[in-house]
Amino acid sequence: MVDALDGAPGVYSARYGGLDTDEERCAYLLKNLENVPDDKRGARFVCTIHFIDTDGSEIAVEGKVCGSINREPVGENGFGYDPVFMYEGRSFAEIPAEEKNAVSHRGDALKKLVNELKMKKA
Repeated sequence: MVDALDGAPGVYSARYGGLDTDEERCAYLLKNLENVPDDKRGARFVCTIHFIDTDGSEIAVEGKVCGSINREPVGENGFGYDPVFMYEGRSFAEIPAEEKNAVSHRGDALKKLVNELKMKKA
């Protein structure tokens, strides 16, 4: 979710611009942000998990990691928007997988879900 694009690409990130590859989507994102100043390039990865238990009860959690969009791709690791998503001075494509997983939106959401499930069973 990119602030300067009113939250786009959001849930459409895998289909952003109708393009087929991660590289094309990153290039399209950068093109759409080319005239946006650095201080307006805030962004976040968001993961929402909705769990429905066998008794019909529901738990919804959301994980986030905040950063910004760089002006060019950097790094060799990761996938999707990782090469352009900057977190604490590095792109997600530069951060080792173990470190990235510790701060990622998916990991954050899963930790929250586990905590909710533990509280439910208590």
